[in-house]
Amino acid sequence: MKKKNNPKTPNLKKLDFIKHGGKISKPYKIEKGENFKLSDYSTHPTIPFGPSDKPIMKEALEKGIEMLSHLQEVLYAQDNWSLLVIFQAMDAAGKDGAIKHVMSGINPQGCQVSSFKAPSNEELDHDFLWRCIKKLPERGRIGIFNRSYYEEVLVVRVHNHLLQKQRLPSKLITKKIWDERMEDIRNFEKHLSRNGTKVIKIFLNLSEEEQKARFLERINEPSKNWKLSYDDIKERGYWNEYMQVYEEMIRKTATKEAPWYVIPADNKIYARLAVASAMIKALEDLELSYPKISEEEKNRLEELKKFLSDESPKSQKKAL
Repeated sequence: MKKKNNPKTPNLKKLDFIKHGGKISKPYKIEKGENFKLSDYSTHPTIPFGPSDKPIMKEALEKGIEMLSHLQEVLYAQDNWSLLVIFQAMDAAGKDGAIKHVMSGINPQGCQVSSFKAPSNEELDHDFLWRCIKKLPERGRIGIFNRSYYEEVLVVRVHNHLLQKQRLPSKLITKKIWDERMEDIRNFEKHLSRNGTKVIKIFLNLSEEEQKARFLERINEPSKNWKLSYDDIKERGYWNEYMQVYEEMIRKTATKEAPWYVIPADNKIYARLAVASAMIKALEDLELSYPKISEEEKNRLEELKKFLSDESPKSQKKAL
């Protein structure tokens, strides 16, 4: 049996994002999907987590959020690139929690989060990419997609009857449609990359056993009852089918321009660390820098500096 891709991380006591920020997620990155097998990737990291480790992990995550906040500020100031982060996962894998915690230090002006549920009538009157295209991040911003156009090769594929409701010409609904859609997605993401939008895709890899535990927790804790619906339990019955389509999706859409990260999600804090790491790596790869001003503008700033330094307290008060 092939050994699962379950890499060691830096020593827990020395988990320093300054040194290891972009490296933690590296073993989970997939740029070439030809030989990808989901079974090769574990749903939990190798290092054990005890109660005493939780504060260390939280501190490491805080450092990661600080780094991410700084990189986002430079991204916004430079105003050339944008970053699109797509989250896909089974229910209860922790998408909402990862987005909430990892993005907690980001300036709201430089970030936008979009969630995609069942398409509306208006959305069904357009191609399957349309509703996501409308939500793409502007230059200088980070865009987060909580689910995305990938639902069209996941949920719609598992529940094939949904395809019949998409108002497509019948002659276009063939056995090739899933390969065609994934080809369209690859081309679309290449187009984004060529036009200044860096794309990374996060699959939070949750085990069936851990999903069951989280569902039971949502039932047993009244404050979490709202998070669980009958449809969630119903979808769990299609677990094997979903794993098959996830595997094929990653195999056929993982590219250098838009890699997938298959992140172990059974431990929530570790998953958030790995997500932060993937985002840090993506921004570092852009080689961002603050805008540089011309010599003329520098001289003008020196003049303004001298003017402000020489200004009397009385005139400062009057100016106020």
